[in-house]
Amino acid sequence: MRLTLVYAIVASIAMMANLAAQQLVLTLTGGALRLVWPVAVGTGVGLLVKYVLDKRFVFCFRAAGIGHDARLFVLYAGLGLVTTLVFWGFEFGFQWWFGTAAMRYAGATLGLALGYLAKFHLDRRFVFCGTQS
Repeated sequence: MRLTLVYAIVASIAMMANLAAQQLVLTLTGGALRLVWPVAVGTGVGLLVKYVLDKRFVFCFRAAGIGHDARLFVLYAGLGLVTTLVFWGFEFGFQWWFGTAAMRYAGATLGLALGYLAKFHLDRRFVFCGTQS
């Protein structure tokens, strides 16, 4: 139960970082950039935040050094490609279907939640294997 709560908190923080970064890019550019760029920036921010928090608080993992940490991050990000497609599919799908920013963010939140659920199992099995989770 504790692990589920910690993971939900970490995922929520990463979601907020992702969506806040998207909004910041849209605000700074006055919406002049196509939606794909704010979403890409938000995805990158969310990825970094989630990796650091997952490693530290969810999986209680300590890398053996910077090279080991870099290899883990590449694997972590690689496994995230499929879950990112789920997230983007929901976000862009809601934008296309409903045509409002509020519904785009609702789609993003739903897509991130589903993606993070799958990502937890992938990370536990392939990235942070051998840890206490």
